Amino acid sequence: MGVAERKERHKEDLKREILDAAKTLFAEKGLEATSIRAIADKIEYSPATIYLYYKDKNEIVHALHREGFKLLVGHFEVLNHINHPFERLKGMGRAYIQFALQNPDIYTLLFNMEEPLKHVANCFEEWDEGDRAFDILLQTVKECQTVGYFTGFNAEQMSFMIWSMMHGLCTLRLTGHLEHVGAAKFSDLNLDQLMSSTFETFVTVAEKLKT
Repeated sequence: MGVAERKERHKEDLKREILDAAKTLFAEKGLEATSIRAIADKIEYSPATIYLYYKDKNEIVHALHREGFKLLVGHFEVLNHINHPFERLKGMGRAYIQFALQNPDIYTLLFNMEEPLKHVANCFEEWDEGDRAFDILLQTVKECQTVGYFTGFNAEQMSFMIWSMMHGLCTLRLTGHLEHVGAAKFSDLNLDQLMSSTFETFVTVAEKLKT
């Protein structure tokens, strides 16, 4: 490996360290309470080093949002081979849950923290990755309508309802509320089984919305 390649790898590795540290601190302390200096201290570099790669905290937040939504879109796009749209929609629901449980910090940053979203909305006009994730859901719902599902519903409103259901289930799990309520209702609580059975109940209801 040449000098140029080593420098580029070092640059990418350092950017990765910065984003990972910022993601952790945002989740632990919140956006406003996390400074560039705190991020620098966590990776044992000077704040000046971080400014070589990101001009301010907003740019770090934007990078994390872009990265997170690209990861979510990737979870959806591996399902493109499923021809039947309703089967693909079910796969997307499972993929969304998997994404949330495997990436709790980034899920919280994307969907459960108001401050980062405000920074992205206020500072950047384009948000292609976030739009892409919802558009995949919307297109799949529209395809479901062509084969008889959800025909009595507005596609956009149905998409928001489906997203709300998945988001609510994931957020209840990540915040501990699902475990708290489930423990009061089930003596042999298994959170994974409860998540799965709740999702399958939703699927059963959705399947009945077919003419």
